[in-house]
Amino acid sequence: STSWCPVGTAFDAKQQQQPLRGGAAGRDTGLFGVPELSCPEGFQEAQDKALQDSEQLVQKACSTPPGPETVMIFDQLSDSLCRVADLADFVKVAHPDFAFREAAEEACRNIGTVVEKLNTDVELCQSLRRLLADETVMSSLDPETRRVAELFMFDFEISGIHLDEEKRKKAVDLNVRILDLCNEFLIGTHIPNKIDKHVLPEHIRYNFTAEGNYLQVAGLHADSPDDLVREAAYKIFLHSNTQQLARLEELLASRNSLAQLVGYDTFAHRALQGTMAKTPETVRQFLEKLSEQLSKRTQKDFEMMTKMKMKLNPHNSMLMPWDHPYYSGVLRAERYNIDPGLYCPFFSLGACMEGLNSLFSQLLGISLYAEQTKRGEIWSEDVRKLAVVHETEGLLGYIYCDFFQRPDKPHQDCHFTVRGGRLKENGEYQLPVVVLMLSLPNSARGAPTLLSPGMMENLFHEMGHAMHSMLGRTRYQHVTGTRCATDFAEVPSILMEYFANDYRVVNQFARHYKTGQPLPKNMVSRLCESKKVCAAADMQLQVFYAVLDQIYHGKHPLKKSTTEILKETQEKVYGLPYVHNTAWQLRFSHLVGYGAKYYSYLMSRAVASMVWKQCFAQNPFDRAMGERYRREMLAHGGAKEPMLMVQGMLQKSPSVEDFVDALVSDLDHDFETFIMDS
Repeated sequence: STSWCPVGTAFDAKQQQQPLRGGAAGRDTGLFGVPELSCPEGFQEAQDKALQDSEQLVQKACSTPPGPETVMIFDQLSDSLCRVADLADFVKVAHPDFAFREAAEEACRNIGTVVEKLNTDVELCQSLRRLLADETVMSSLDPETRRVAELFMFDFEISGIHLDEEKRKKAVDLNVRILDLCNEFLIGTHIPNKIDKHVLPEHIRYNFTAEGNYLQVAGLHADSPDDLVREAAYKIFLHSNTQQLARLEELLASRNSLAQLVGYDTFAHRALQGTMAKTPETVRQFLEKLSEQLSKRTQKDFEMMTKMKMKLNPHNSMLMPWDHPYYSGVLRAERYNIDPGLYCPFFSLGACMEGLNSLFSQLLGISLYAEQTKRGEIWSEDVRKLAVVHETEGLLGYIYCDFFQRPDKPHQDCHFTVRGGRLKENGEYQLPVVVLMLSLPNSARGAPTLLSPGMMENLFHEMGHAMHSMLGRTRYQHVTGTRCATDFAEVPSILMEYFANDYRVVNQFARHYKTGQPLPKNMVSRLCESKKVCAAADMQLQVFYAVLDQIYHGKHPLKKSTTEILKETQEKVYGLPYVHNTAWQLRFSHLVGYGAKYYSYLMSRAVASMVWKQCFAQNPFDRAMGERYRREMLAHGGAKEPMLMVQGMLQKSPSVEDFVDALVSDLDHDFETFIMDS
């Protein structure tokens, strides 16, 4: 294409791109090139069209004799609804125009309702059941088609399709109630707490937002050097709240009722179907063994933090939960002096993008090109559109990069699937489209955007998800790219962090934006080593959150209140004392999206660590390994059992002990750096 330009240039000249004017008639294209979406009202049009298509496809599915075509029709049905819902999911959080956000929110709700209805449509389910019951036809299907058919059936069963009408209605009602509770709980996790300002000593009040006679506490102030500020923020922000407590208790009870209604012992048993871990027992084993292996190291970390606290604050040296993030940071800074300001000049956004481009081209034969956008295609003029092109296979898909902060844009780094890849009826491949959202600071006019080491690592992480989406080229969009088990989904992104922390990779692109001087090797080593300071205690904290999540979604009725369970688990698993009248679980927003699956991040990290050490640590640019990684792990999306993909890559089936060893060995200091620095 003539409108492609090198990726680095596009980002370092970020102010210069003006969206192209419309065609001769000057008519705008819509968002992402979807014609209807040139105005907010277009969402209604897009959703009406999707609903019309879906009605026809439902009729077609019900009248088609069992065979591979059944699965194809189900996938088309899923695709027609997801194409609107996925796009709307992104627009409702990120579009700068409120009218667009509102229209997208409405579309999400409406499509969600239709999906719930379809999941309890007995006739539609029968057409799939006929296929699954026909052994002759089933044995003639390829493994991917078989798995997709089973996954669709799983969606039906979760909605209670196999129950009598009364119970089915109960399942639908529970699903609706759970959705509402999730939204209410999520909002509650972010709401600030207010306190009469006279309760706090005068000299710390300025840290909080004043509102008449009250002070608003909107977070934990974990980085504040004042112990009293952190303590006050912790006790006030995490103070128990009756309404939020009631929401959480009803959410956990409803999830449990639904799981039992559709035939599972607990919600965790239901949530872990199809994951790497498979059962709550395996998760419990993994977390217990990890905790055991970490305990001595965590104790050491806590002792170091306590010493540091005594040194800085001799009157009060007991280590409390509000001290952990702060003092581990102090230790890191003291031991390795890694001021982000020293690193930023080497990490201009353009250089980092060139680094990713060069890495992908060596490992996978893939290049990233910036493509000019049409008017109306993007929602903010600093969004960049990247074409992902393979050296022999051609265009694989598009990544829209929404990288910069703007008012009303959420401060989170994430990856959105806007359109899944699939093989269309006419034999063409529907190209995947994703958005990567970061919140990088806007640079001064004419100067490049400079990234801190943390931002650079996040960019690599999110790009790992994007590559999974581009290369998970499945026949069915239901299992495309990152539509896979939660505990496998983070493997490709975490693996990219290992590349981002390897000097051989960084040395290819990190250049001082003014002098062109490369980043010195010992600066990269120091950065990597600094991350290991107090890393055991940090990991132990994650284990505590994961254990808590498992207990909450385990056997019901719970033996105690959620707060008593928190207190008990915190003292047993984490080791720092519970603070009276606090209820951290009411701020645990991951309970919504990661219910019973919070462990996933740790398990994904274990797999990524094993893949890195075994396949890439010797040579991070090994093309043969890159191809094996694509073939065994990225290419299948969610169409293959996750553990089989891991087996294919590592050429062995890892045990729980292997996972634990991988995580723990990552905590060891690198001897070479240690000697160099001494």
